[in-house]
Amino acid sequence: MINKHKVWGNKFIDSLSADLRMDFPGVKGYSVRNLKYMSKFAEMFSEEEIVQEALAQITWYHHVTLMDKVKDHDQYIWYANSTAKNGWSRNVLVHQIESGLYERQVLADKVSNFEKRLPSSQSELALQTMKDPYVFDFIPFKEEMLERDIEEALVRDVTKLLLELGTGFAFLGNQYHLVVGGDDFYAL
Repeated sequence: MINKHKVWGNKFIDSLSADLRMDFPGVKGYSVRNLKYMSKFAEMFSEEEIVQEALAQITWYHHVTLMDKVKDHDQYIWYANSTAKNGWSRNVLVHQIESGLYERQVLADKVSNFEKRLPSSQSELALQTMKDPYVFDFIPFKEEMLERDIEEALVRDVTKLLLELGTGFAFLGNQYHLVVGGDDFYAL
């Protein structure tokens, strides 16, 4: 309705906001600013898409964030799907957008041999978990850092590390002992 009557000018939205708040005094969400976001959202997506996509599975607060920070339609849908799938809070969503997760996980050319070594369903899943590059900007890197120093920094910020690594990663412990093919390995 707002988009159909845009020719009436900004005062239309101001009046509509006042009328809605008067008619529904116990209901929140009809501020002028929010009505403008609703108008923008309605322009971006048809009713069919709302039903079909993850758009209906995330909060309005997430949508407002996406409308403010993401301009590309496909990127918006990808972040909405990822938010619904991974249960991201608004702050995590902002972090993922600002760190360029879409560009690093979807658009980047990733070098791997997954297609040659894994069955197709597993190689596709493994490729989807990769990012290029990984961003560990929470670690204060110094040129003289040793591997042990980097490990300690990663363990100290394990939540940020797991967010950057993405789905499918877990922290089992520091220097976790693994035996593979009779050889000993110690993973972070």
